[in-house]
Amino acid sequence: MGPTPVTLSRLRLGRLRVVRRRLLQRYEHQPLVSCLAGLYGCQWRRYQRTRAPPGGSCCNKVECASVALLVVTFGLTLVFLYFWSEAQNDYNDFDWFNFGNTGFWFPWSVVLLVIAVVLFAYISSLLMLAVCLLSEGQRLYLHWAHKIGVLVTLTFAIVATAVLSDLWSGEWSTLLLSFQVTAPYLHVGGVLMMTALSWPIALHFFRMTGRVRRAAVLGLFLTLLLALYLVPLGMYSPCIKEKGTLGPAPTLIGHRGAPMLAPENTQMSFEKAVELGVLGLETDVTISYEGVPFLMHDRTLRRTTNVWEVFPNRTEEPAAMFSWSELEQLNAGAWFLSRDPFGTASSLNTADRTRAKNQSVCTLRAFLDLAAQHGRLVIFDLYRPPRGHPYRDTWISRTLEVIHNESSIRSNQVLWLAPELREQVQELDPELQQISGSRASVEELQKKEITRLNLHYSSMSQEQISNYAAANISTNLYVVSQPWLYSLAWCAGAHSVTTNAPQVLRDLLHPLFLMTHEKYRLMWLLTDVVSTVLIFVFFSFHWWRERGLAFCTGSRQTQENGLYSKFRTEMSDVWSVSSVHAHAEGRSPPVTPNLSVISEVQEPSL
Repeated sequence: MGPTPVTLSRLRLGRLRVVRRRLLQRYEHQPLVSCLAGLYGCQWRRYQRTRAPPGGSCCNKVECASVALLVVTFGLTLVFLYFWSEAQNDYNDFDWFNFGNTGFWFPWSVVLLVIAVVLFAYISSLLMLAVCLLSEGQRLYLHWAHKIGVLVTLTFAIVATAVLSDLWSGEWSTLLLSFQVTAPYLHVGGVLMMTALSWPIALHFFRMTGRVRRAAVLGLFLTLLLALYLVPLGMYSPCIKEKGTLGPAPTLIGHRGAPMLAPENTQMSFEKAVELGVLGLETDVTISYEGVPFLMHDRTLRRTTNVWEVFPNRTEEPAAMFSWSELEQLNAGAWFLSRDPFGTASSLNTADRTRAKNQSVCTLRAFLDLAAQHGRLVIFDLYRPPRGHPYRDTWISRTLEVIHNESSIRSNQVLWLAPELREQVQELDPELQQISGSRASVEELQKKEITRLNLHYSSMSQEQISNYAAANISTNLYVVSQPWLYSLAWCAGAHSVTTNAPQVLRDLLHPLFLMTHEKYRLMWLLTDVVSTVLIFVFFSFHWWRERGLAFCTGSRQTQENGLYSKFRTEMSDVWSVSSVHAHAEGRSPPVTPNLSVISEVQEPSL
């Protein structure tokens, strides 16, 4: 005979009781707890568990302050790390800025990034250890060495952020632009983090005894969660657009050629850029003492030549005060291999390395002839010579003379950027493409016959770019070298970008981030809904579990020979403390003896 219905009912009831008992039991992980406490408090040998009583404080006032400081340091370090990682587009400028002030080359940008990563990893590890110890019901005792480490990290984050904000305040614009690409993913990551934190928060919420503390913890958590849920309402990104509205990729203009593959402003650099298929070439023009226009970005020659070897007493002298015969004696390529400004010199083959270290200062004529030969556009900054220079007042006419009479380039290949004497230049050569480096109204630009704007990428605005495009005024953004920034320029409708990395951007077939409004709205709502459901489940589970524990334990309490035990709530099924006296003055307070590996709450007998 098979089992009767009554027997089946009892079996099912027994199985349910087993499942319920397993849900209510607590598994203790003494080796794990000891390891966590050792890493956090450096108490490897003398550590004994000191549990916080149900509803009690996790630590004393000093340790509470340490935890608060740890959380603040984590936040500031995270902000600095994100800020500096998004500033990679301008690392080269930052390093050369420091070179100009210190006189020697060092990749400070990479050093700062490495330090930020290491300190953030350190602080994150301490914070995770603290959370794990709290989840095990342990009191927190942060070792003094870690406290010093937290203070050092906090000081670094504050000082580095303050100094960079003062010397390089423009990078905050880059940070704001980065949110237009990363914000959707940051939102998802933030929601996932808050959802994961809801488990220990719910656990401790139902263990707390004070109503004020419970209300404060729950109110703070829900406020932060709601704010995070609603963040996308204030988000804007040109890369969230309807299908079919994305325009063509911005064309590339080589910034001083291809400076990651060859020494900047040299013949080799421009030839490398041409091989990469750029639309145009950008450079900087200075005029030598006897009137030979040549390519040089800096005021002096010390950064990109060996002037300190050939003319050691003239390293701080303006480049324009050298004669062309003197400039021909300088090496303009060896510095690229020795300083490796972009960290790319190792990628050059033997032939390119040999060629790079033998580059010389390039003339404007040679540059224009190369562009004419390959049908490329050219754009250049034209520097006025210093006082006392023979061509101080005729530098523009001398440059035009090279364009018209000494080179083979056509006027319509030249994007004329210099704002000085623009009207006279237009009268002398109306075929030059007039380009402006400052924003203005469409009417004003049309009056000056401006056909293109050359703007810093921080001025990126989809609305303004569209307004200019409607008036047949194209927009070029400089200097854009990171794929995420190029993607943003692409989505915003920029027509071209000046870049240090044409070899990287030319292989980008589509923006890194691009989605329709419907897809983004679905991602946003789905993330929030799933998070809400999971948080509700977590809180409901802990509420049910606490009620189950309270029902099972009741108010049973025994006391015997100075030894007592209490039935614990969720984090500890049974909390037992012995009245053991401290062995010596100044030692840690009485601690609990070792408990069983698994403590279970038994079902009450019927």
